[in-house]
Amino acid sequence: MNNFETQVQQGERFEFGANWKRFLFILNEERILEAERSLKTMLEVDNLHGKKFLDVGSGSGLFSLAARRLGAQVHSFDYDPQSVACTKELKRRYFPGDAAWLIEEASVLDSEYLSRLGQYDVVYSWGVLHHTGAMWEALASIAPLVCNGGTLFVSIYNDQGSPTKRWKILKRLYNRYPWMRKPLATYTLLRQWTLTVFKDSMGGNPLKSWQNYKRSRGMSAWHDVVDWIGGYPFEVAKPEEVFHFFRDLGFTLRRLKTCAGGLGCNEFVFRKLKLVVNN
Repeated sequence: MNNFETQVQQGERFEFGANWKRFLFILNEERILEAERSLKTMLEVDNLHGKKFLDVGSGSGLFSLAARRLGAQVHSFDYDPQSVACTKELKRRYFPGDAAWLIEEASVLDSEYLSRLGQYDVVYSWGVLHHTGAMWEALASIAPLVCNGGTLFVSIYNDQGSPTKRWKILKRLYNRYPWMRKPLATYTLLRQWTLTVFKDSMGGNPLKSWQNYKRSRGMSAWHDVVDWIGGYPFEVAKPEEVFHFFRDLGFTLRRLKTCAGGLGCNEFVFRKLKLVVNN
């Protein structure tokens, strides 16, 4: 039994890949186009032709697919075997036998593996590194993978203080006690969506936001609810902490999208400063 399986059995890790496997049943062209749109918006590009794209923690594989469709040469890896399988399934569906898309099972905390990867024009890790159990180590480990002048796109859970501590307890219970999963998922659904549904109902369409959720990076509302309550290990950071961390590593902030101090992820797009060599 490998370390991943042991952690899952001990209730110390959520099986993200099992959730993403179910998500693939509803993945369609509209969701893929939304994923492409979100990448182009945050990276401020029209395409990724001629770029090398590293997807750190590929999850469902949706954004590896989006990057490949935008013209990038893609390298995807994930620690979760089922996430790797999901990514491979998307490659099979849309880019079978494509030599420009490599998919591997690996950990971002494996320094020997990372040392073999080289550098990339875009390093992408959305909602991943806060689930490693060593978030700051993971953030530091991906910085060298960005080439000089390249782009780093990461998202990290927002630190809400006391609410964060309460969610961490619930997440731990969700993973440790299988019989609590349905009640906790239901609680999370009600907690996250009751007010939104009420507001939409006042406008005459109670499911408006739920149905339009796919416009949020092409994702699924229900699968993101499960991802949230199940997501463990669980770490957080304030936006300024992430900014200062990468500034000290030689990056400059290009774009920032926060969750307004609430539940969810803050998104950061950094540019790695080019080294100037004086002759």
